[in-house]
Amino acid sequence: MASSRLPILLALAFSSLSFVLSHSNREMWFQDFFPPNVCPINAKANTFYGIMFDAGSTGTRIHIYTFVQKSPENLPELEGEIFESVKPGLSAYADQPEKGAETVKRLLDMAIDAVPPHLWKKTPVVLKATAGLRLLSEEKAQALLLEVKEVFEESPFLVPEDSVSIMDGSYEGILAWITVNFLTGQLSGQNQHTVGTLDLGGASTQITFLPRFEETLKETPGDFLTSFEMFNSTYKLYTHSYLGFGLKAARLATLGALNMEAVDGQMFRSSCLPKQLEAEWHFGGVKYRYGGNKEGETGFKPCYLEVLKVVKGKLHQPDEIRGSSFYAFSYYYDRAVDTNLIDYEQGGVLEVRDFERKAKEVCDNMERYNSASPFLCMDLTYITALLKEGFGFRDNTLLQLTKKVNNIETSWTLGATFHLLQSLGITY
Repeated sequence: MASSRLPILLALAFSSLSFVLSHSNREMWFQDFFPPNVCPINAKANTFYGIMFDAGSTGTRIHIYTFVQKSPENLPELEGEIFESVKPGLSAYADQPEKGAETVKRLLDMAIDAVPPHLWKKTPVVLKATAGLRLLSEEKAQALLLEVKEVFEESPFLVPEDSVSIMDGSYEGILAWITVNFLTGQLSGQNQHTVGTLDLGGASTQITFLPRFEETLKETPGDFLTSFEMFNSTYKLYTHSYLGFGLKAARLATLGALNMEAVDGQMFRSSCLPKQLEAEWHFGGVKYRYGGNKEGETGFKPCYLEVLKVVKGKLHQPDEIRGSSFYAFSYYYDRAVDTNLIDYEQGGVLEVRDFERKAKEVCDNMERYNSASPFLCMDLTYITALLKEGFGFRDNTLLQLTKKVNNIETSWTLGATFHLLQSLGITY
């Protein structure tokens, strides 16, 4: 558990948070997400906890947050976080929902050990599924969620009415932006210099930033903008989630297998893979056979041309981001670590061109890197194309890659947990 403590100013932020949502169903999202009819927790409690599950496409993660309130006059403090994950994600159990729920139960057992027994009934537990379940049929997704809800109800924790559901992708970006800018201190004081956030998951990718120029607001599609009030200020965020543009989905798109029924024996080939490679890959409960182009070219140039077809002209490109700085996490971070661009523990600052340089090195020496990951060339090339051709970043755009800020995971889950606790009357 992290030892550093952070003032929980975000609790106040969410008490005045009111989204002015740009498209249908957004207006009711927070009411649906956090039902108002749950009994409040005793405000005299000195220590309290919040449990938030992130059910992503490639894995399920549990975040167990610990908060301490020293006196009624002071705001609570975030004492730390316990984080753990399991693979694969719930979507891999589309035809075995009971087994999927079992993976959640294993993580929930950690919370039973971490939270003192006398606080179990006062500790809320929530699971929000993201892109992996959005890609499933409604019937299969709901079967998984129903099994998870039963696991929660059999646990000793407080289970809100809407404790298990699928979250709209745009809120991943919003809540991650709030978390990062809160943890980095960008939302307090008069001189606010917020940073944008980039999240690259397995099935979807998100971009969120606070536009500084009126021109950006005028040229942006209405459903990419969301307004809310915080610290007596109004923020109008640019945020969008692109389903099907996560790293794993992009692999399928590059192979020509996305949204296709995998036929037994069918081989999907790409110049982004070693020539002699033939293997199987399981994603979203489906088995795919893939391999390299035995007769054609391989390497960065032909691979880039393949990947370009996936992203070219598919994403909105706001001019303003070319000169902005962004925090990037998830698979941006992982692939940078895999290729020694950054340190696993410390993270680091990169330019967009650093991903392209490393992609060229890996793709033009593919056999050398094959043992580590056959998809490494494709992944790095996709990240390069996504940043440059998709979002429109410059080669010298700075990216701060980080997994944690002040020992807290840079995830939408912290922002969601603050609002959950606030809605239940737990924070004060």
